[in-house]
Amino acid sequence: MSWTTPADLRARVQRLWDRGDLLRATVADAAPTPLRLHLKAPGAADLSDRFEAVRDWVRAIADTPQVRIEWREWNHRVQGTQRLPAAVWLDTLQDALVFIGKTRQAQRFAALWQQTAAAQPMLLAWLSRRPIQALDLAERWERLLAVVAWLQAHPRPGVYLRQVDTPGVDSKFIEAHRGVLAELLDLGLPPEVIESGATGVAAFARRFGFLDKPLRMRFRLLDPGLPGLPGCAGPADITLDAASFAALALPIERVFITENETNFLAFPPAARAIVVFGAGYGWEALARAAWLHRCRLLYWGDIDTHGFAILDQLRGCFPHVASFLMDRETLLAHRRHWGEEPEPVRHDLLRLTTEEAGVYDDLRFDRLQPGLRLEQERVGFGWLSARVRSRGGE
Repeated sequence: MSWTTPADLRARVQRLWDRGDLLRATVADAAPTPLRLHLKAPGAADLSDRFEAVRDWVRAIADTPQVRIEWREWNHRVQGTQRLPAAVWLDTLQDALVFIGKTRQAQRFAALWQQTAAAQPMLLAWLSRRPIQALDLAERWERLLAVVAWLQAHPRPGVYLRQVDTPGVDSKFIEAHRGVLAELLDLGLPPEVIESGATGVAAFARRFGFLDKPLRMRFRLLDPGLPGLPGCAGPADITLDAASFAALALPIERVFITENETNFLAFPPAARAIVVFGAGYGWEALARAAWLHRCRLLYWGDIDTHGFAILDQLRGCFPHVASFLMDRETLLAHRRHWGEEPEPVRHDLLRLTTEEAGVYDDLRFDRLQPGLRLEQERVGFGWLSARVRSRGGE
């Protein structure tokens, strides 16, 4: 039996609620009511074969609260004239809200609307667009409005989130609500105080003029003859913020970049060289150091598809970077250490050299072994040392 049930009717109205239509109607002139809900009703054969079931169905529909029933009459050859529901109507918005038990939530949304209209009318467009999300944020809405008001009074403040000083708001609250706050601030602030190129949750601070945690670069001096830090014996493991790293003036010629911390710490000595602990697919901090363009950059990643994808991305910042220990000879010499890459990259990489592209194609097309990878830490240390000592590290 597939006749429309009272539960089906409520599910249809619930969908209107979930889309925000009923909430928008509580604050707008155009309401979706009266609302007609068509019924899938019994047919002639049902009246003949399942008459008692039909009567039970009619009684269930007729007893449904808040609805007005639209009836139709059937002249049945066996049962005679029968009166069956054809549709139900919810004549008012209040009927629809009571029907699905959402009266209190609608009242709360109307209160949010009035509060916003008085404090931040520019944000009404957001409430209209995201009414269900607004209800979820109802307990925090006043604090969200307070953050918008604070930034309106302090555009591009140049301070850390910790320094926003408004009742009930701390840095954790702002960080937890960066997504919604970004949407609200885009509406509530003048365009000229928003850095439009800074997008996404991670760029929230830059977009609205806050100070952000500094990006950091970690590196080691590989040449014992290079000037070290006062009071430090031997090559130091140094971490600097990106701005300080960008301002360095080191007497070096080569910069090795590796993704593995153990390889970074155990990297063998090399004349006029440093080794940098890489950041995977994130090269923003490294890109700030213009002096790297005069150095020979050698990137050492895993011999797998992601390793070549990272190399390809790095060349977007430093076109002259060369790969290091990511060649076919190294791959084949370490066959005993081959592993498996769980989710290989398959798309074309346009910044690889001919030789690199050949190895990458072997990997992504599974020519040697399905999902083949050689992790950089599995390359023999003697092999690494010999390559570092060779001409240019190539």
